[in-house]
Amino acid sequence: MQLDLNLLTALDALLEEGSVAGAATRLHVTAPAMSRTLGRIRQTTGDDILVRTGRTMVPTPHALELRAQVHDLVHQAHQLLSRERELDLATLSRTFTLRWHDALASACGPALLAAVHRQAPGVRLRLLAESGTDTPELRRGEIDLESSSAQPTMPELRHRLIGEDRLIAAVRPGHPLTDGPLTPERYAAAEHVTVSRRGRLRDPVDDALASLGLERQVIAAAPSAATALQLVRDTDLVVTVPAAVTDSAVRGLDLRTLPLPLAMPPIPLHLIWHQRHDNDRAHAWLRTQAGSALEAVFRQPDSAP
Repeated sequence: MQLDLNLLTALDALLEEGSVAGAATRLHVTAPAMSRTLGRIRQTTGDDILVRTGRTMVPTPHALELRAQVHDLVHQAHQLLSRERELDLATLSRTFTLRWHDALASACGPALLAAVHRQAPGVRLRLLAESGTDTPELRRGEIDLESSSAQPTMPELRHRLIGEDRLIAAVRPGHPLTDGPLTPERYAAAEHVTVSRRGRLRDPVDDALASLGLERQVIAAAPSAATALQLVRDTDLVVTVPAAVTDSAVRGLDLRTLPLPLAMPPIPLHLIWHQRHDNDRAHAWLRTQAGSALEAVFRQPDSAP
């Protein structure tokens, strides 16, 4: 059977967009034409690829298995056929998916979106929240760029250190802890909220307190820094957060920040991507824009208490 390799490009678009209409728009064809192409793909693979669930379409298990390999093949073919071409940002049409901590997205998302749209108006960004579980989306090609405080351990993952942050305590104006020096004992005795996408009520701060013979009162866990800061604004709760990436949110809520009365290690920030993108000019451009936006946040002067 003679295969039409154009089906790979269509399959890649269908799996990334998750809809016939979205894939048609991406490849500049009509929806009926893309629907016919999906039919040919189904006939060739012997699988439905996309099935309708309510008003949306979801990939089949076989399609999920194929997605990363198809994406790699299409990308390799593009590199092979356009190796000598310069990147034309004005005509670049591509969707990038980024998975970042919510505080990072809030801190540098506006600057990144503005820079990307100004230079490459045809590029779209998906900003996804961190997952509640560790997942291999980078390896599968579902995520283009990820942030993490830890270096990747898999050899096929690349990383770039952006900077280091430090922990601070954030409280409402007039909070009792703002009256006088903040000691480990006063800090531990206050009521705390942790930031954990998994709902954990304990983190490394508790280990540092335990080494001093202290235990803090954690009465709540919030899924994001934004939620925790909102809780702190109207209560006597204390939240411990990275200073640089939450600075704009803390200022926006008119919260007070206090130096943490504990010796805590700095928090590194890494940008992580798969090695398949090493020679991808568009991805390299995106990494540069993301790095610049993040570095601007880390260059900001410290907030005053």
